[in-house]
Amino acid sequence: MKWNKFTLTTTTQAVDLVSAMFDEIGIEGIEIEDHVPLTEAETKGMFIDILPDMGPDDGTAKVSFYLEDLSDLERIMREIEEGLEELSQFVDVGARTITSSETEDKDWINNWKQYFKPFTVDDILIKPTWEDIPEAHRDKLLIQIDPGTAFGTGQHETTQLCIRQLKKYMTEGAKVLDVGTGSGILGITALKLGAGKVFGTDLDENAIAAVGENLKANHIASDYFQAVQGNIIDDEKIQKQAGYSCYDIAAANILAPVIILLQKEIPLHLKKGGIFITSGIINTKEEAVKEALSANRELEIVETTYQGEWVSITARRV
Repeated sequence: MKWNKFTLTTTTQAVDLVSAMFDEIGIEGIEIEDHVPLTEAETKGMFIDILPDMGPDDGTAKVSFYLEDLSDLERIMREIEEGLEELSQFVDVGARTITSSETEDKDWINNWKQYFKPFTVDDILIKPTWEDIPEAHRDKLLIQIDPGTAFGTGQHETTQLCIRQLKKYMTEGAKVLDVGTGSGILGITALKLGAGKVFGTDLDENAIAAVGENLKANHIASDYFQAVQGNIIDDEKIQKQAGYSCYDIAAANILAPVIILLQKEIPLHLKKGGIFITSGIINTKEEAVKEALSANRELEIVETTYQGEWVSITARRV
């Protein structure tokens, strides 16, 4: 099925009013494009360390909507023009031009799955739940993942860096803290490698459901992996739920700025000698993270590993 896309060129200051006007007309669901830089609050929790170059903010914006049935198009366009004329008395509505195009109706939530294929990290096979086990890898340690709308297929370099560090420092029955658990891939890997218990946190509510589904896919009882929604950096309830001085390993595959904040909290939850595995660090932020870790008297950096442009820094609680 094809949808008809209509794009209005307006201004950033008019976007909210235009959106409200579209809603009054009966247009459900819009797409907004502008050049306004994202704030720190907006990027919090996003797995992105280098924001895309959107160009300078020139004050313009585009508001798009989609129609399947064009039988009412004349009325909709007339009401948009009338609405824009009324709004122009209060705000600069810009060019007011509307362009149209066609777009295919795709299952965008699931369309990405065609690109997620089984792959290995050393002797570990990471496989999407909907794929078969490749014959050549039947002898490998199997981890099955369906991230849903949470982050974490294992394909990203930062996740692979963490997996290798988990392999290196894992001990039988270890207790693991997984900060920013996403799909639960690191916590599940830890359990497959011999960990006894995992406590995971994530800001995204979808992550909690994803962890539950992936535990089932890997035939792991939910008792072994507790996942909660919240921020361990500043949420006292989450901090208490996690527990203090009780973890052998903490893993955080997040962002350099978040790790810099986390380094103050994580030692409170690690045992003496416990390991803190960090990743999600682009190489241009390596020194900033190392500086923060080195300044913490309760941590000492023991290892730095690299894959592509990404860095994993492992520290020990002293």
